[in-house]
Amino acid sequence: MKLTARFALISLALLAHAGALHAQTYPARPVRIIVGYTAGGATDVTARIVAQKLGETWGQQVVVDNRPGASGTIGAELAAKAPPDGYTLLVSPQTSVVTAPLILRKVNFDTLKDLAPLSIIGSTPLLLAIHPSLPPRNFKEFAAFTRAHAAKLAYATGGIGSTPHLASELLNLSLGVRLVHIPYKGEAPGIADLVGGQVPMMFANLPVILPHVKAGKLRALAISSPERSPLAPEYPTLAESGMPAFDIATWNGLYAPAALPRDLGARLSGDVARAVQAPEVKERMVKQGIDPVGSMPDDHVARVKSEFVRIGRIVREAGIRGE
Repeated sequence: MKLTARFALISLALLAHAGALHAQTYPARPVRIIVGYTAGGATDVTARIVAQKLGETWGQQVVVDNRPGASGTIGAELAAKAPPDGYTLLVSPQTSVVTAPLILRKVNFDTLKDLAPLSIIGSTPLLLAIHPSLPPRNFKEFAAFTRAHAAKLAYATGGIGSTPHLASELLNLSLGVRLVHIPYKGEAPGIADLVGGQVPMMFANLPVILPHVKAGKLRALAISSPERSPLAPEYPTLAESGMPAFDIATWNGLYAPAALPRDLGARLSGDVARAVQAPEVKERMVKQGIDPVGSMPDDHVARVKSEFVRIGRIVREAGIRGE
């Protein structure tokens, strides 16, 4: 028994030493970052900005591999089942790792058991916009208008379970109304119908919808995050506009397979945090409407756990079910 215990301790020490050496020599070959969405979206842009900086820092190629489908869960599953050596990573919004497991019948991974959250990279607020034919000029007028005409109003989103969908349902719950949900296959077609007047309102990721507002095709009312966006500071937050508890945004994090050595995870988290805080990276992110974060693993784990609780409440109270 004593020999067995000693052998176990020696084995653990050797594994820890090997992990530390691996962290010091990493990366020795190209690194792949999986993104469960098509190229050009907010998550893809976030991943590519960080990948470029990490590639410069490491002196190795960092490739973004787009694997879209099933609300991003196809890519998340690939990352969860990859070898835990740091050469396959995942950049994902909460849609894939929190909301999808809550609303889809079957997801082939467990976020907290199969993935290691390493760092929250950045957060993108949503902008609530309406067609300019509607009378409200600000959120206070919009709230009164919505309550008075709820039976006739609908809202567009880029899909069931998306962050704009959650924001819209949170607004329904906050205003005590039940507006009709019209889900599209992506934000772009939803925005197109909003501009055309086929739907009256929509939450959308700020950088995607802002050009239409700037062009006068839509009227913006408020930002969904608790602070104003540096990209569009002229628009008030919903918290400022009478919804003090309203706080929802699309945030993207870096993940690895759960069995990743702890030392390597700390190395990756630190490198990402430094990359995000680099002046040229911050500037690029802000221009894309992304608020840089760069958190440590413990903060990221806590955020994922709290989102399961918060989003779970919205899903239950709004009765959201996946396709």
